[in-house]
Parts: sequence; structure tokens; C-alpha cells
Amino acid sequence: MKKLFALILSLSLMLSFFAAWGGSGTPAFAEEAEEEEENYETGDASLDDPLNADGIGEKELLVVSFGTSFNDSRRLTIGGIERALQKAFPDWSVRRAFTSQIIIDHVKSRDGEVIDNVSEALDRAVENGVKTLVVQPTHLMHGFEYTDLVNELAEYADAFESITVGEPLVNSEEDFALTAAVLADVTASYNDGKTAIVYMGHGTEAESNEIYAKMQQLMKDSGYENYFIGTVEAEPSLEDVLALVQAGSYERVVLRPMMIVAGDHANNDMAGDEEDSWKSVFEGAGYDVECVLQGLGQSSVVQQMFVRHTAEAMAKLG
Repeated sequence: MKKLFALILSLSLMLSFFAAWGGSGTPAFAEEAEEEEENYETGDASLDDPLNADGIGEKELLVVSFGTSFNDSRRLTIGGIERALQKAFPDWSVRRAFTSQIIIDHVKSRDGEVIDNVSEALDRAVENGVKTLVVQPTHLMHGFEYTDLVNELAEYADAFESITVGEPLVNSEEDFALTAAVLADVTASYNDGKTAIVYMGHGTEAESNEIYAKMQQLMKDSGYENYFIGTVEAEPSLEDVLALVQAGSYERVVLRPMMIVAGDHANNDMAGDEEDSWKSVFEGAGYDVECVLQGLGQSSVVQQMFVRHTAEAMAKLG
């Protein structure tokens, strides 16, 4: 395992350095970008469990997410995944870590809720005498965030007797098929022939951005001609999706995030009132628009996909 992590570390560092900076001059970010200031209600933070207690025991299941400061969405999506994992693996102590320090600091300042970053969670595990550590990311794909996580875990390879990492949500053909079924099932009531159902993903400069085009093709091949997938920060763009929708004879557009959480991107870039939001752009093109602010993490199917990935990771422990 240590040799494996060392190899992954050396390869990932080279890939991350060149790819993350690309030609944009700024690093690529993962699933949710958050605003430092807000004037809207995100829900009661006290209903959320940050899962940062000590007394872990010798076996820990650390669930790592990018995070969101939208309290209700955090509880229903990330929290929903964590609860599903705890139910599936009752002999393991489930703990939480976020990779976005901006979100961690914002939630602490605004709500007084303390969420560990990855280093803090790993140090907590070491101090609590954890011997076997399984890390399950809630990332959508193998993007920069996943690579960064593997790199950080490599630094702790000697701190535990055994350590392994689960796969992100979409990793295999089975994962693609199940995710496509979720995208269709949760919007079935809108599928009336007159409605274009548009999913907004985050997008990344990483090669894994190809999953959006692959998912689009899979939806089309499955007979869902009125389903369209775009991204905020990559390709396909909003302009690409708008052109595809306008090529049809649709009267209405339903917007949903193709993200684990419904955070800043979903509430503002997708459903916001600014003139460049997806909602405003489609309204400006003459469509009636409905926004559904639910992250994929609320789906019981998605939660069980993460349970399966965790079980597969645990099987590697021997």
C-alpha cells in the first residue's frame, strides 16, 4: 500500500501541477464555489452533525467532501450520504472532512459549526489511535480535488496500519448507467414532450470533464432526447446547451444541478436573478423556467452507490 501511494503521489503531483494551471492562470476548483457574503437563508446549521467527535476507535470511515455553506443542502446531501454509510457499516466510526477551507471558515464564522479539513481529520484519527482508515470521497468524478486528496493521504501512509480510498460517484459503466437513471427518475414528472430538462454540472479543466459529454450521449441513447447537460466552468457551456434546446420545440425548461450538493452554483449561477444566470438566460430566450434546488446526494440511489464504492474499498484491505 505504501509503495502504491508513493507511485500515485509522484504521478499525481506532476499531473496536478501542469493541468491545474492550464492556460487560465488560475487553479481549477471542484464542485462548489461559495460566496463569502450572503443575504439569503440557507437553513438551520444546528440540525447538521459535523461528525468531528473524538473516541473514534480503531476503524474509521472518513467521508471527504468539497463542502457547502448551504446548511439544508449540506444536511440532506452530504449528511444523507454519511448517514447511509454509517447504517451500512455500523462497526466503523464515520467522520467528516471538507476540502474547501473557505467554506469551513465561512460556516464557522456564520453559524459556529466546526468542520474539520482533511489534515485536521487525519490528525484527529492519528491522535485517537485509529489503525484502519477508509476514506470515501463524495466527489462526482476523478478531478483535481480527488487527486489532491490522494496526494494528502499519501503523506499519512505511515500513520495507519491500513489505509485505502474509495472511488468517486461516476467511475464505471455501471455508475454511468445508475446516474443516468437517477437523472431521469427525479425529473420524470416533467417529461411531457414540451419540456427541456437541463442539468448544470460544475465542469473542470481535468480530462475527467468528458463525463458530461458521455452522460449526454447516454441519455440520448436511452431515449431521453429532451435532456441536456452543461457546465458552469467548462464544456459544454450554457451557450452550447441553449443552442441545443432552441433547436427543439420546447416551451418550458427545468433546471437542476448535476452536483452532489445544491449550493452556491445551484442557487446563484443556475437559479439566481442576475442577468447571466442560467435561469435568466433561458427566460430571456422566451422559455418558462422552473429551478429544482436538489443535489444528487439527496438520492437514495446515489447514497447506495457510495456505499458500494466504500465496500469495494474495504475489500482491498484484505
